[in-house]
Amino acid sequence: MTDAGGTLPPGGAAASFEAALTTDGTDVPESILIQLKKGVLELCVLELLSQGDTYGYQITSRLAADIEMGEGTIYPLMKRMQNEGMVSTYLVESASGPPRKYYKLTAEGRAALTAQRAEWEAFKRAVGRVLGEEK
Repeated sequence: MTDAGGTLPPGGAAASFEAALTTDGTDVPESILIQLKKGVLELCVLELLSQGDTYGYQITSRLAADIEMGEGTIYPLMKRMQNEGMVSTYLVESASGPPRKYYKLTAEGRAALTAQRAEWEAFKRAVGRVLGEEK
């Protein structure tokens, strides 16, 4: 996923995410952080899948590291996205255990990603204006 400065770094971004929300040294209530994270979770999953097919554990690991969202939130989202036609799944045999369920972005998912990216950018600009960061 990209931000105004470029690509988010793998790992360690969760601290940066929270630090960006607490620049004045005050703590942001955890409930607000959770809602902010949940609000961008689908966008993040779509972005990861736009980079190539991947299995659930890879997605949950990346999102746990970057924005501290656990599989208890991510897997239900993935199931909903599958039900809505944004992703499809297929199984791949694994040498180290049971077959892995891979997720693939569908045409509907690519369209949703395009729309959500545009909404995200507009939202960031609007919040930036309110915060005096953007004119």
